[in-house]
Amino acid sequence: MAADAPRRPSEPGTLLAFDFGTRRIGVALGNRLLRVAHPLTTIDAEANAVRFAAIAALVDEWRPERLVVGRPLHLDGTGHAMTLAAERFARQLEGRFALPVTAVDERLTTQEAKALLAASGRGADRGARDAEAARLVLQAYFDGLPSGEGG
Repeated sequence: MAADAPRRPSEPGTLLAFDFGTRRIGVALGNRLLRVAHPLTTIDAEANAVRFAAIAALVDEWRPERLVVGRPLHLDGTGHAMTLAAERFARQLEGRFALPVTAVDERLTTQEAKALLAASGRGADRGARDAEAARLVLQAYFDGLPSGEGG
């Protein structure tokens, strides 16, 4: 979406979530009112221009009111190189799309996504794994909302 293009109004309750990676970005879609997340797609590209063009198309299509980004951490809660990269990605999303961005702890989401996909017979599908990891990130966001609040 071009910076000077008119922005369509956000869709109430719609959120997009991202499981950031240097090769692939998993994407999930959910609704804050229903508090249900679904895997959406995986952006398989290393070039930032390609990645952000794909994200812009998703933002334009779904018109989310908020974006959620998984924040990778070591098991002890400390950050590492991917933490910094994911935080930079979150800042870029906020700057490019003028939407609020929330970071969510994503520890063990990739392992959980692998296990869920293996149980369904799709364990080798890396694209599905990344989208499922994004779904887990978004579901964690929804699960962390106070009871009775839509967001």
